[in-house]
Amino acid sequence: MTAEVLEKILLDWLAKPASASCGDVLLEVHAFQREANAAYGKYCAAFPAPRNWREIPAVPQRLFKEHAIRSFPAAETARTFRTSGTTGEGYGEHHFRSLRLYEAAATRGWESAGLGGRRVFALLPTAAEAPRSSLSQMASWLCADESAFFVRKGVAHWEELSKSLFVQSEPVVLFGTALAFLDWFEWLGDRAIGLPEGSVAVETGGYKGTSRELPKAELYGQFEARLGLQGEAIVNEYGMTELSSQFYARGVGTLHIAPPWARGLVIDPATGAEVADGAIGMLRLCDAANLWSVCAVQTQDLAIRRGGNFELIGRDPGALPRGCSRTADEMLFTGGNGENREG
Repeated sequence: MTAEVLEKILLDWLAKPASASCGDVLLEVHAFQREANAAYGKYCAAFPAPRNWREIPAVPQRLFKEHAIRSFPAAETARTFRTSGTTGEGYGEHHFRSLRLYEAAATRGWESAGLGGRRVFALLPTAAEAPRSSLSQMASWLCADESAFFVRKGVAHWEELSKSLFVQSEPVVLFGTALAFLDWFEWLGDRAIGLPEGSVAVETGGYKGTSRELPKAELYGQFEARLGLQGEAIVNEYGMTELSSQFYARGVGTLHIAPPWARGLVIDPATGAEVADGAIGMLRLCDAANLWSVCAVQTQDLAIRRGGNFELIGRDPGALPRGCSRTADEMLFTGGNGENREG
Protein backbone atom coordinates (compact mmCIF):
# COMPACT_ATOMS: atom_id res chain seq x y z
CA MET A 1 0.00 0.00 0.00
CA THR A 2 1.38 3.42 -0.94
CA ALA A 3 1.77 6.25 1.56
CA GLU A 4 -0.83 8.33 -0.30
CA VAL A 5 -3.42 5.55 -0.17
CA LEU A 6 -2.77 4.86 3.52
CA GLU A 7 -2.99 8.56 4.37
CA LYS A 8 -6.36 8.77 2.59
CA ILE A 9 -7.63 5.68 4.44
CA LEU A 10 -6.54 7.16 7.77
CA LEU A 11 -8.13 10.53 7.04
CA ASP A 12 -11.42 8.81 6.21
CA TRP A 13 -11.13 6.65 9.34
CA LEU A 14 -10.44 9.62 11.63
CA ALA A 15 -13.71 11.09 10.36
CA LYS A 16 -15.54 7.86 11.33
CA PRO A 17 -13.23 5.99 13.74
CA ALA A 18 -15.92 3.54 14.85
CA SER A 19 -15.75 1.95 11.38
CA ALA A 20 -12.58 -0.05 12.23
CA SER A 21 -10.66 -1.35 15.23
CA CYS A 22 -7.97 1.02 16.48
CA GLY A 23 -5.72 -1.98 17.15
CA ASP A 24 -6.06 -3.22 13.58
CA VAL A 25 -5.32 0.21 12.16
CA LEU A 26 -2.27 0.63 14.41
CA LEU A 27 -0.91 -2.71 13.16
CA GLU A 28 -1.44 -1.60 9.56
CA VAL A 29 0.36 1.70 10.16
CA HIS A 30 3.18 -0.15 11.93
CA ALA A 31 3.58 -2.58 9.01
CA PHE A 32 3.89 0.36 6.62
CA GLN A 33 6.43 2.14 8.83
CA ARG A 34 8.76 -0.81 9.31
CA GLU A 35 8.94 -1.13 5.50
CA ALA A 36 9.17 2.61 4.77
CA ASN A 37 11.80 3.33 7.45
CA ALA A 38 14.82 1.04 7.09
CA ALA A 39 16.30 2.02 10.47
CA TYR A 40 13.00 1.36 12.25
CA GLY A 41 12.62 -1.92 10.37
CA LYS A 42 16.06 -2.98 11.60
CA TYR A 43 15.10 -1.95 15.14
CA CYS A 44 11.88 -3.98 14.92
CA ALA A 45 13.78 -7.07 13.78
CA ALA A 46 14.98 -7.45 17.38
CA PHE A 47 11.38 -7.97 18.52
CA PRO A 48 8.85 -10.70 17.71
CA ALA A 49 6.29 -9.78 15.06
CA PRO A 50 3.45 -8.03 16.93
CA ARG A 51 0.23 -10.00 17.26
CA ASN A 52 -1.68 -7.00 18.58
CA TRP A 53 -1.13 -3.26 19.03
CA ARG A 54 0.32 -3.71 22.53
CA GLU A 55 3.28 -5.55 21.03
CA ILE A 56 4.25 -2.89 18.47
CA PRO A 57 7.91 -1.96 19.16
CA ALA A 58 7.99 1.57 20.57
CA VAL A 59 10.72 4.07 19.81
CA PRO A 60 12.13 5.75 22.94
CA GLN A 61 11.25 9.43 22.92
CA ARG A 62 14.89 10.47 23.32
CA LEU A 63 15.74 8.99 19.89
CA PHE A 64 13.92 11.89 18.24
CA LYS A 65 16.85 13.96 19.53
CA GLU A 66 19.46 11.61 18.11
CA HIS A 67 18.04 10.50 14.75
CA ALA A 68 15.84 11.75 11.94
CA ILE A 69 12.86 9.41 12.28
CA ARG A 70 11.02 9.50 8.95
CA SER A 71 8.81 6.97 7.19
CA PHE A 72 9.20 8.84 3.91
CA PRO A 73 12.11 10.25 1.86
CA ALA A 74 13.83 13.22 3.54
CA ALA A 75 13.50 15.31 0.37
CA GLU A 76 9.70 15.19 0.73
CA THR A 77 9.68 16.84 4.19
CA ALA A 78 7.00 19.53 4.28
CA ARG A 79 7.36 20.64 7.91
CA THR A 80 9.55 19.96 10.93
CA PHE A 81 8.61 20.71 14.53
CA ARG A 82 11.22 20.90 17.26
CA THR A 83 11.39 20.17 20.95
CA SER A 84 13.29 22.49 23.24
CA GLY A 85 17.08 22.57 23.20
CA THR A 86 17.86 25.29 25.73
CA THR A 87 19.08 23.21 28.67
CA GLY A 88 21.97 21.51 26.90
CA GLU A 89 20.28 18.18 26.14
CA GLY A 90 19.71 18.98 22.47
CA TYR A 91 16.36 19.14 20.72
CA GLY A 92 14.22 16.52 19.10
CA GLU A 93 12.59 16.87 15.71
CA HIS A 94 9.36 15.50 14.27
CA HIS A 95 9.24 15.53 10.47
CA PHE A 96 6.02 15.54 8.46
CA ARG A 97 5.48 14.79 4.80
CA SER A 98 2.03 16.35 5.14
CA LEU A 99 0.13 18.07 7.95
CA ARG A 100 -3.27 16.73 6.89
CA LEU A 101 -3.38 13.88 9.40
CA TYR A 102 -1.96 16.05 12.17
CA GLU A 103 -4.62 18.70 11.58
CA ALA A 104 -7.39 16.10 11.48
CA ALA A 105 -6.17 14.46 14.69
CA ALA A 106 -5.77 17.78 16.52
CA THR A 107 -9.14 19.24 15.52
CA ARG A 108 -11.21 16.06 15.77
CA GLY A 109 -9.50 15.11 19.02
CA TRP A 110 -10.48 18.54 20.37
CA GLU A 111 -14.08 17.87 19.38
CA SER A 112 -13.95 14.31 20.75
CA ALA A 113 -12.92 15.79 24.12
CA GLY A 114 -16.04 18.00 24.11
CA LEU A 115 -14.13 21.25 23.51
CA GLY A 116 -15.64 22.27 20.19
CA GLY A 117 -18.30 24.87 19.51
CA ARG A 118 -16.58 27.68 21.41
CA ARG A 119 -14.32 30.53 20.42
CA VAL A 120 -10.70 29.77 21.33
CA PHE A 121 -8.33 32.32 22.92
CA ALA A 122 -4.66 31.27 22.93
CA LEU A 123 -2.14 32.33 25.56
CA LEU A 124 0.49 31.46 22.95
CA PRO A 125 2.36 32.94 19.99
CA THR A 126 1.00 32.32 16.48
CA ALA A 127 2.30 29.57 14.21
CA ALA A 128 3.73 32.27 11.93
CA GLU A 129 5.79 33.64 14.81
CA ALA A 130 6.73 30.18 16.14
CA PRO A 131 6.98 27.97 13.02
CA ARG A 132 8.79 25.16 14.86
CA SER A 133 6.14 24.89 17.59
CA SER A 134 3.56 22.15 17.09
CA LEU A 135 1.56 23.64 20.00
CA SER A 136 1.24 26.97 18.18
CA GLN A 137 0.42 25.09 14.97
CA MET A 138 -2.40 23.26 16.74
CA ALA A 139 -3.71 26.55 18.15
CA SER A 140 -3.68 28.06 14.66
CA TRP A 141 -6.18 25.40 13.56
CA LEU A 142 -8.39 25.99 16.59
CA CYS A 143 -8.43 29.80 16.70
CA ALA A 144 -10.55 31.87 14.35
CA ASP A 145 -7.68 34.20 13.41
CA GLU A 146 -4.46 35.76 14.74
CA SER A 147 -6.39 38.25 16.88
CA ALA A 148 -7.14 35.32 19.22
CA PHE A 149 -3.42 34.98 20.16
CA PHE A 150 -2.16 37.05 23.08
CA VAL A 151 1.61 36.42 23.10
CA ARG A 152 3.45 38.41 20.43
CA LYS A 153 7.21 38.72 19.99
CA GLY A 154 7.73 37.27 23.44
CA VAL A 155 5.40 39.78 25.12
CA ALA A 156 2.20 38.75 26.89
CA HIS A 157 -0.78 41.03 26.26
CA TRP A 158 -2.78 40.17 29.36
CA GLU A 159 -4.68 43.46 29.50
CA GLU A 160 -5.88 42.96 25.94
CA LEU A 161 -6.91 39.38 26.73
CA SER A 162 -8.79 40.46 29.85
CA LYS A 163 -10.65 43.21 28.01
CA SER A 164 -11.59 40.81 25.21
CA LEU A 165 -13.08 38.38 27.72
CA PHE A 166 -15.09 41.06 29.50
CA VAL A 167 -17.18 41.62 26.35
CA GLN A 168 -17.78 37.94 25.53
CA SER A 169 -21.35 36.70 25.76
CA GLU A 170 -20.79 33.18 24.37
CA PRO A 171 -18.73 30.38 25.96
CA VAL A 172 -15.00 30.45 25.23
CA VAL A 173 -12.01 28.14 25.55
CA LEU A 174 -8.80 29.58 27.02
CA PHE A 175 -5.84 27.57 25.69
CA GLY A 176 -2.30 27.93 27.05
CA THR A 177 0.55 26.58 29.12
CA ALA A 178 0.25 26.32 32.89
CA LEU A 179 3.02 28.88 33.28
CA ALA A 180 1.29 31.35 30.96
CA PHE A 181 -1.92 31.01 32.97
CA LEU A 182 0.03 31.54 36.20
CA ASP A 183 1.65 34.66 34.78
CA TRP A 184 -1.74 36.01 33.74
CA PHE A 185 -3.24 35.25 37.15
CA GLU A 186 -0.36 37.06 38.85
CA TRP A 187 -0.97 40.04 36.55
CA LEU A 188 -4.69 40.00 37.51
CA GLY A 189 -3.80 40.15 41.21
CA ASP A 190 -7.03 40.23 43.22
CA ARG A 191 -9.19 40.90 40.18
CA ALA A 192 -11.53 38.28 38.69
CA ILE A 193 -13.12 37.84 35.29
CA GLY A 194 -16.57 36.32 35.01
CA LEU A 195 -16.58 34.05 31.96
CA PRO A 196 -19.78 33.10 30.12
CA GLU A 197 -21.42 29.90 31.28
CA GLY A 198 -20.02 26.86 29.51
CA SER A 199 -16.50 28.30 29.20
CA VAL A 200 -13.47 26.05 29.63
CA ALA A 201 -9.74 26.48 30.25
CA VAL A 202 -7.28 24.03 28.68
CA GLU A 203 -3.79 24.02 30.21
CA THR A 204 -0.93 22.07 28.67
CA GLY A 205 1.45 21.84 31.64
CA GLY A 206 4.65 23.79 31.38
CA TYR A 207 6.79 24.08 34.50
CA LYS A 208 9.47 21.58 33.47
CA GLY A 209 12.93 23.09 33.60
CA THR A 210 11.78 26.37 35.14
CA SER A 211 12.10 27.84 38.61
CA ARG A 212 8.40 28.70 38.78
CA GLU A 213 5.98 25.97 39.75
CA LEU A 214 2.63 25.65 41.46
CA PRO A 215 0.98 22.36 42.52
CA LYS A 216 -1.89 21.49 40.21
CA ALA A 217 -4.51 21.78 42.96
CA GLU A 218 -3.31 25.33 43.75
CA LEU A 219 -3.20 26.32 40.09
CA TYR A 220 -6.72 24.98 39.58
CA GLY A 221 -7.76 26.95 42.64
CA GLN A 222 -6.58 30.04 40.79
CA PHE A 223 -8.77 29.11 37.82
CA GLU A 224 -11.73 29.14 40.19
CA ALA A 225 -10.73 32.35 42.01
CA ARG A 226 -9.80 34.35 38.90
CA LEU A 227 -12.15 32.91 36.27
CA GLY A 228 -14.92 31.14 38.18
CA LEU A 229 -13.98 27.80 36.61
CA GLN A 230 -13.86 24.54 38.53
CA GLY A 231 -14.12 20.78 38.12
CA GLU A 232 -14.56 19.60 34.55
CA ALA A 233 -14.30 23.17 33.23
CA ILE A 234 -10.52 22.93 33.77
CA VAL A 235 -8.85 20.56 31.33
CA ASN A 236 -5.30 19.27 31.04
CA GLU A 237 -4.07 18.52 27.53
CA TYR A 238 -1.28 15.95 27.42
CA GLY A 239 0.59 15.89 24.15
CA MET A 240 4.11 16.06 22.76
CA THR A 241 5.99 17.12 19.67
CA GLU A 242 6.72 13.49 18.81
CA LEU A 243 3.01 12.63 18.41
CA SER A 244 0.10 13.88 16.32
CA SER A 245 -2.71 13.30 18.85
CA GLN A 246 -3.53 14.61 22.31
CA PHE A 247 -4.99 13.11 25.51
CA TYR A 248 -7.33 15.12 27.76
CA ALA A 249 -8.24 15.00 31.46
CA ARG A 250 -10.87 17.14 33.19
CA GLY A 251 -10.22 18.36 36.75
CA VAL A 252 -7.63 17.27 39.33
CA GLY A 253 -6.72 13.58 39.72
CA THR A 254 -8.79 12.41 36.77
CA LEU A 255 -7.94 10.11 33.88
CA HIS A 256 -6.47 11.11 30.54
CA ILE A 257 -8.73 9.85 27.78
CA ALA A 258 -7.40 8.96 24.34
CA PRO A 259 -9.17 9.87 21.10
CA PRO A 260 -10.58 6.86 19.24
CA TRP A 261 -7.45 6.48 17.05
CA ALA A 262 -4.87 6.47 19.88
CA ARG A 263 -4.09 4.38 22.93
CA GLY A 264 -2.09 4.72 26.14
CA LEU A 265 -0.21 1.75 27.59
CA VAL A 266 1.45 1.66 31.02
CA ILE A 267 4.39 -0.74 30.98
CA ASP A 268 6.90 -2.25 33.37
CA PRO A 269 10.23 -0.78 32.19
CA ALA A 270 12.06 -3.96 33.22
CA THR A 271 9.96 -6.33 31.13
CA GLY A 272 8.11 -4.15 28.60
CA ALA A 273 4.85 -5.86 29.63
CA GLU A 274 1.69 -3.99 30.56
CA VAL A 275 1.38 -3.49 34.32
CA ALA A 276 -1.62 -4.65 36.33
CA ASP A 277 -4.59 -2.34 36.67
CA GLY A 278 -3.84 0.23 39.38
CA ALA A 279 -0.05 -0.23 39.14
CA ILE A 280 2.54 2.42 38.24
CA GLY A 281 4.73 2.17 35.15
CA MET A 282 6.17 4.07 32.22
CA LEU A 283 3.70 5.52 29.74
CA ARG A 284 3.80 4.31 26.14
CA LEU A 285 1.61 6.05 23.58
CA CYS A 286 0.29 4.62 20.32
CA ASP A 287 -1.06 7.04 17.73
CA ALA A 288 -2.46 5.89 14.37
CA ALA A 289 -2.31 9.48 13.09
CA ASN A 290 1.49 9.45 13.49
CA LEU A 291 1.94 8.03 9.99
CA TRP A 292 5.06 9.94 8.99
CA SER A 293 7.34 8.84 11.85
CA VAL A 294 6.39 5.92 14.15
CA CYS A 295 3.03 5.08 15.68
CA ALA A 296 4.40 3.89 19.05
CA VAL A 297 6.50 6.17 21.29
CA GLN A 298 7.92 5.24 24.68
CA THR A 299 7.72 8.35 26.87
CA GLN A 300 9.72 9.21 29.99
CA ASP A 301 6.55 9.84 32.01
CA LEU A 302 5.15 7.82 34.89
CA ALA A 303 1.47 6.88 34.99
CA ILE A 304 -1.00 4.59 36.74
CA ARG A 305 -2.95 2.16 34.62
CA ARG A 306 -6.69 2.70 35.05
CA GLY A 307 -8.39 0.14 32.84
CA GLY A 308 -7.88 1.27 29.26
CA ASN A 309 -6.95 4.81 30.34
CA PHE A 310 -4.20 6.23 32.51
CA GLU A 311 -3.67 8.62 35.40
CA LEU A 312 -0.62 10.74 34.73
CA ILE A 313 1.87 11.08 37.59
CA GLY A 314 4.47 13.15 35.79
CA ARG A 315 8.02 13.13 34.58
CA ASP A 316 10.40 10.39 35.64
CA PRO A 317 12.68 12.34 38.03
CA GLY A 318 15.72 10.87 36.29
CA ALA A 319 14.68 12.22 32.88
CA LEU A 320 15.82 15.47 31.30
CA PRO A 321 13.23 18.29 31.28
CA ARG A 322 11.27 18.77 28.08
CA GLY A 323 7.79 19.54 26.88
CA CYS A 324 5.61 21.35 24.37
CA SER A 325 4.60 23.76 27.06
CA ARG A 326 8.12 24.42 28.30
CA THR A 327 9.26 25.77 24.97
CA ALA A 328 6.16 27.92 24.63
CA ASP A 329 7.09 29.42 27.98
CA GLU A 330 10.68 30.00 26.90
CA MET A 331 9.43 32.19 24.09
CA LEU A 332 7.05 34.07 26.37
CA PHE A 333 9.52 34.73 29.17
CA THR A 334 12.74 35.20 27.19
CA GLY A 335 11.47 36.89 24.04
CA GLY A 336 12.85 34.12 21.81
CA ASN A 337 12.14 33.79 18.12
CA GLY A 338 10.49 30.39 18.21
CA GLU A 339 13.18 28.51 16.30
CA ASN A 340 13.72 25.99 19.09
CA ARG A 341 10.14 25.70 20.22
CA GLU A 342 8.24 22.56 20.95
CA GLY A 343 4.55 21.92 21.27
